[in-house]
Amino acid sequence: MDPRAPVASDAAPPAGLTTAGELRIRATYAAGRLCQLQADLQRPLVVSLFHGQNPEAVVKTLPYLYSLCAHAQRAAAQQAVAAALGQPPLAVDHAALWTELLHETLWRLLLDWPPALGLEPAKAAFITWRGQRLGPEAPAATAALLAGELAELAEKCQKILVDREGTEPAVAAAAPARFVPLAPAPWLDYWQGLSDLRPLPLQPVSIAAAYAALLQQAQAGAAALAAATPYPLAAAGQGRWGVGQTLSARGILTHAVHLDHERGRVIDYRIWAPTDAHFADAGGLEQLLAGRTFGSREAARQALNQAVLALDPCLPFRIELDVPEEAHHA
Repeated sequence: MDPRAPVASDAAPPAGLTTAGELRIRATYAAGRLCQLQADLQRPLVVSLFHGQNPEAVVKTLPYLYSLCAHAQRAAAQQAVAAALGQPPLAVDHAALWTELLHETLWRLLLDWPPALGLEPAKAAFITWRGQRLGPEAPAATAALLAGELAELAEKCQKILVDREGTEPAVAAAAPARFVPLAPAPWLDYWQGLSDLRPLPLQPVSIAAAYAALLQQAQAGAAALAAATPYPLAAAGQGRWGVGQTLSARGILTHAVHLDHERGRVIDYRIWAPTDAHFADAGGLEQLLAGRTFGSREAARQALNQAVLALDPCLPFRIELDVPEEAHHA
């Protein structure tokens, strides 16, 4: 297994994950509702390390700074640097990128979501697949996993989500595809100061829809790996600014670099990941939990945990749920 534990609960993060940052979710449980939701996202200032550096060195360094989606981070950086230099990007390992996306997606589906819904995780199935994912048998092993253990577990998970949310099964199954088109140009305008509008990520309409979309992502990723489909990549550049985009397991990953005209060194470097967008505030969580009531503090905690999973942070998270003093004596 990876040197990290699943982060689908509010357990303390493993010691090896502290450099990734941390996400704290705070809420109050009162009168059967969750209120005063807050999201506190703490990220290390990794990009500050790149200022004044050779852009090629940045591309080589990035994968070592991220324990998750390292291939996607490198690919986005390559696209951004090449666009800033006006050059074609270096070739990428498409199979490695699809495998990475599948690894993170299946980790969530097999290890993290089941406990969040009161079910046992499919650890043995995941470990078996993980041992096969880099060999020639990977496409067949992935297809077998999706048709077998994952399909059985997913049916149970979706039934629980539909029952708890009161969502019709047809709505839960109609979640939008996660492979949305890449669009680096609006980010280029935004970071150059040509637009005041920062592009917004897709927001799941419900927790059940987010889970259904994750299932779709696993199926689409498995099909792409089997068909040797090129991994989605895109770039836009102007005036020594370059923006590169690619997919990660959690959505679109965007990198931007601004190079010095004379020395070719990095003046500015920026990374915008889905986690940065979804947890900049508690708005996404509030939308997923709007109007819901809970019969106990534990039920509220479980729902909040599921809502965080639906927005899929790429770093450890901790839930702090307060109960007003008067509620204890009610």
